[in-house]
Amino acid sequence: MTHTTAVRARTDQRPPDIERMRATVARLLGPDDAPDALPPAADELPTLVSTLRGHLELLVPEVEAAALRLHPDSIPRYCAIACAGEARGKLRAEPRPGFSGAVAYARRLARVLRDHYESAAETP
Repeated sequence: MTHTTAVRARTDQRPPDIERMRATVARLLGPDDAPDALPPAADELPTLVSTLRGHLELLVPEVEAAALRLHPDSIPRYCAIACAGEARGKLRAEPRPGFSGAVAYARRLARVLRDHYESAAETP
């Protein structure tokens, strides 16, 4: 399955729905991000992956824009830009074949999304 990561400029000026993002992440990672957490049902996995990708495609430009407003030499700016780059890499990646590969891919997306929304919440 090939994914295209086209980041569009947002015309909708409402802030990203952080609570919905957290709920989606929780479906895959659970409260403790334990490796033995039960995976989602096979029929809901494609929807979860698509939702996570959509959240990241919305949030990455938000994090980058917030980072650019910070002082060029600031550590938070550097961290936010690095986090955005990591997320873009995850969006370009392909899942390994099979259900377990798809679950692992979804969990990687969930972890990077969790890191992004926490960064976005902390970045002024």
